[in-house]
Amino acid sequence: MAELFVGIDVGTSGVRACAIDHCGTIQGAAAVPLAPPRQDGAAIDQDPELWWRATTSALGKLGETVDLRAVARIAVDGTSGTLLLIDADGRPCSPGLMYNDARATDEAKRIAAVAPPESGAHGTSSPLAKLMHLLARTTGAVRVAHQADWIAGRLAGRYGVSDENNALKLGYDPVQRRWPDWFDQLGVPREVLPSILVPGTPFADIDPAMARALGIASSARIVAGTTDGVAAFIATGADTPGDAVTSLGTTLVLKVVATQPIFAADQGVYSHRLGDKWLTGGASNSGGGALLAHFSSDDMERMTPLLRPDEPTGLDYYPLPKPGERFPIADPTFAPRATPRPTEDHRFFQALLEGITGVEALAYQRLQALGAPALRRVISIGGGAKNAAWNRIRERIIGVPVSVATQTEASYGTALLALQGPPR
Repeated sequence: MAELFVGIDVGTSGVRACAIDHCGTIQGAAAVPLAPPRQDGAAIDQDPELWWRATTSALGKLGETVDLRAVARIAVDGTSGTLLLIDADGRPCSPGLMYNDARATDEAKRIAAVAPPESGAHGTSSPLAKLMHLLARTTGAVRVAHQADWIAGRLAGRYGVSDENNALKLGYDPVQRRWPDWFDQLGVPREVLPSILVPGTPFADIDPAMARALGIASSARIVAGTTDGVAAFIATGADTPGDAVTSLGTTLVLKVVATQPIFAADQGVYSHRLGDKWLTGGASNSGGGALLAHFSSDDMERMTPLLRPDEPTGLDYYPLPKPGERFPIADPTFAPRATPRPTEDHRFFQALLEGITGVEALAYQRLQALGAPALRRVISIGGGAKNAAWNRIRERIIGVPVSVATQTEASYGTALLALQGPPR
């Protein structure tokens, strides 16, 4: 029986499971929806048991298309910054505070007073702020677990293990590869923190009872996972310094493989460690949201055949849905620029696409100025990646080959992590 490698992606809208073989070929996939988190102002949380039930359901559906007895390794990714507190047996002692939960305002101020600027732990939605908030309000807890950690822990019957990617925004120092000394000034007890492994490192056999319940081989190994964003990057196949991935969604998110870490907290630039390489990037407020401020999706689909990607409009736009920019220009008052407007809608649409591409090009230039390598190629993901004319515009303006990712699912990237082990 050929071995299978399974990736589990616990996302905001559902859980996805993907099984691949030794060649990285997908042998089966399954998805189960998740109900939206509970929201009360800045508080956004979810019952962790919902994640677990969706995970076992997804594995059950996956077992309808592949033989789970052939599974050799399993890795889990989760939304970056989502965490909970657990007791000694792994039972939740708190709700799961979601990645965008921003209730811990006082804790964030305390962190800002002691954490170095390059730390990923800054902000009201930081996992460290959430941890401090929960510790002050929870009894019986002995450990913190990220979403991916907890799911992997239940599969393994072993808790207290995390990975370098999930731990980054909890304050872990990826350069020194340890928890920093300034934690002591915040009174964060070291015993609640997980041991940190390189993503893809096997840390336990599957729990025998869990193997029987799920129909998975008792020899299957559970490996340290990653975040959903890093998993989606891995799925694209980008792995050489200078390889970049642009997500053309509501906003513009850029990441590039680098040989050294880059941290520019004032611009939202940070780096995940990928073995001996680094995944560095930032996010702009430009993107699809800026297009939707002027045209509907149907309008854009109708106008796309009218675009002339090799004939620049000559207009200098900086499209934003509203004032304020994060990167490559860090200015909360920065004003959108989308004038003068051509009389023809399709020319205006092309000028907006050129403007967003200009932002993308400037962002990569800024990353290079901060120490990132020169671009080799850009792989595109997200809804905008489907527009061939826009990709031609991007290739012309950015000046490197632009392609569309064959695979973009985080569950596939996590399955590759289970197959390949720690990145090198």
